[in-house]
Parts: sequence; C-alpha cells; structure tokens
Amino acid sequence: MISSTGSGYLTLIRQHFGFLALAFLAVFTGNLGQSFFIGLFQAPLSEQLNLSAGQFGSIYAAVTLVSGFLVLRLGPSIDWVAPRRYALLVLLGLTLGVLLLTSAPWWWAALIGLGLVRLCGQGLMTHLGSTLTGREFTYNRGRALGLVSLGMPLGEILLPPAVALLLIWLGWQQLWWLLLAIFLIFWCWAWFQAPWPQAPQQAPIKGEKPRGPNPLKELRFWLLLPLLLALPIIMTGIFIYQAQLTHDLNASLTTYALALTGMGVARLPGALLGGRWVDQWGVEHLARVYLIPFILGLLAASMLQGNWGIWLLMLGAGFAMGMQGPILDSLLVSLWGSEHLGRVRSVKSACMVFSTAIAPALLGFLLDWQVSFVTLLMGMLAFVVFAILLALQPIREAANHAPQ
Repeated sequence: MISSTGSGYLTLIRQHFGFLALAFLAVFTGNLGQSFFIGLFQAPLSEQLNLSAGQFGSIYAAVTLVSGFLVLRLGPSIDWVAPRRYALLVLLGLTLGVLLLTSAPWWWAALIGLGLVRLCGQGLMTHLGSTLTGREFTYNRGRALGLVSLGMPLGEILLPPAVALLLIWLGWQQLWWLLLAIFLIFWCWAWFQAPWPQAPQQAPIKGEKPRGPNPLKELRFWLLLPLLLALPIIMTGIFIYQAQLTHDLNASLTTYALALTGMGVARLPGALLGGRWVDQWGVEHLARVYLIPFILGLLAASMLQGNWGIWLLMLGAGFAMGMQGPILDSLLVSLWGSEHLGRVRSVKSACMVFSTAIAPALLGFLLDWQVSFVTLLMGMLAFVVFAILLALQPIREAANHAPQ
C-alpha cells in the first residue's frame, strides 16, 4: 500500500512519480485498443479483410463481446499474479495482436489480431493501470485515480491528429508498427525502473475456485450496475448515431465534430477535480451527484436543440466522464476492498463491454420505428435519474465502510 504526506497533485506526483507513470502508461497504452483509434483505420482494415463497412461493424461487435467474456475470465488474475508478470503477458498479447492485424496474410489471423488488440488494449491494459492505482493508494486514492485516468482523454486528444499527420509519410501498417515501437520503448523503462508492487493474494490452488467475492451474486452490485453503465451505454449510442442526432436537433456535423473535441478536453478537469473532491468530501457524496453535468447536458440538448444543445451535451458528458473513473473505482474499493479490486473491476468491465455492444442495436431499432432523437434523449435522461436512485442503497453502504 502507498501512503502520502501531502494532499496536492504536485506533491503526489513528486512523491510517487514512478508508480503513477507506470499506471498512466498502462491506461494510455490501452488507447491502441479503443474504438476511436481502431476506427481511424476502418477503411484500410475493411479493404484488407475484404469486408463491407456493415460486415466490419458486425464482426467488430462480435470480437468486442468475446473480449468482454475474456476480461471476465482473465481480469481477476491480477489479484494474485505479480503485476510485473501480468503487464508483460498483456504487452506480449498486444504486440502479437498488432502484428497479426497489420501483417497476417489470412483474414482469420487478422481477426484474431483484432481480438487481441481489443482484449489486451482496451480491456486488460486499462484494467491493469486502474486496478493497481485503486489498490495501492490509501490516502489520496481519488487524486491518484484522477491522474492515471487522464491517459484515456489525452489519447483521444493527441492520437487522432498524430495519426492524420503521420499518414502523410507512412502507410497505415507502418504507422501501427511505429506507435507500437514507441510504446515498447516506454515499457522497457517501466520494466527496469518502475516500482512494481506485489500481488495482494496467493495464487489459488489448482482445482479450487479463487478466493474473494462474486459481485454477480450480490444484490448491491446489480443495484449499482445501471450507474456504472449509464454513461458508456448512452455515449456509445450517441457516437454511433451522430448523423441522426444532429439531424433531429437541427445541428451541423461540423459542430458535432468540434464538440467531440471539446468533450475530450472537458474530461481533463473532470478527472482532476473528481479525484480531488473524492479525497476531500468522500466518494459517497460524489457518487450521488457526479452525473448532474450530464443530466443538464441532456436537458439542454432536448430543450434548446441546435448547435448550442450539442455543445452543452458533449461538454456535460465529457466532464462527467472525467469524474467517473476516480469516483467509481473508489466506490468499488469502499464496497469490496482493495484486495479484490481486480475481480470486481473485471466484472464491471465485462458488463460495460456487453452493454455497449447491445446499446447500438437497441437504439437502431428505436430509430427504425421513427422515434425522434429528442425523445431518445429524454428517455436517456430518465434512465440516468433511475440509475442514481437505484444506486443510493449501495452508496449509503459505502459511506458506512471505513477507508481501506
């Protein structure tokens, strides 16, 4: 466990730079498996695999669902596998995935590569960084999680323009190899210089079930689940159906593109302030109210509509998305303890993957039935309020637990 004597971000970075850099690197590396990054190469990937855009989307959804099941299986092992070894295995899987995706002469091998990139990038790399941070910090846990979670929005802000610039000189395969090589150089530093922690548990005896809770068998997890999934579900639908959103709200796609960048920028102060407020006021207070900016954004988009409605929706979503990481991971620690955080986070991550794979299909059916996006936004608002009310009981339980 890590303890700190100061309470500010600069003091925290100064005292624990090596560990925070390691966890941040894991989260930032996870961007290679995120949908926004893979989407930048959808056209050449579809061409290489000889797939239409629709076929690629269907296969991508199937691969995502499989990776969700594997995260549920492999994620808990971070509670007993040494983090250094765990990181090496995930990095080897990611490297193999990139090489297969970009170089394999057979379509089935490229699809395996895509699956490995999704599993080891978006799934296990992000899981590694967030779990280590939530587990190792006691004092200043919220601030530490806030800093580490910046790896995701910074990737969303920095990688797309970097890819656009580098594609002027490089082919898309060479670009993947270059980025992978850069990440591997940083991981070489982490391997030899970073202060790697120990696993909190012993490996389970062969044939025996691992020790620890099973959140899927606990009512409090199911009461909390809609709160965990509200933002990912709704924003996935908005990302996928941006054309219908802007049409029904009488806004322009150019405004949406600019607002999407604004959303990424808004995640930065959201993460830093969310982490700070968790440490100052307690996670039980923040968990009740952190979605208010998103609620206001949904209201503004429904009532104002137009370009202003899009801007307020995306900025509110970005700020809430930034706060969600440090708040929800701290909440999980309060409810289930840091020793089993890997198991609990893997269940949460798998549920998130499943829900975001289902959400586009559900919204697609509703849009096919001529339901306007304004009506959908009001339904999303009702879902968010319902999720907060449903989660009040486990949040109150977290307030009664001593800090761990």
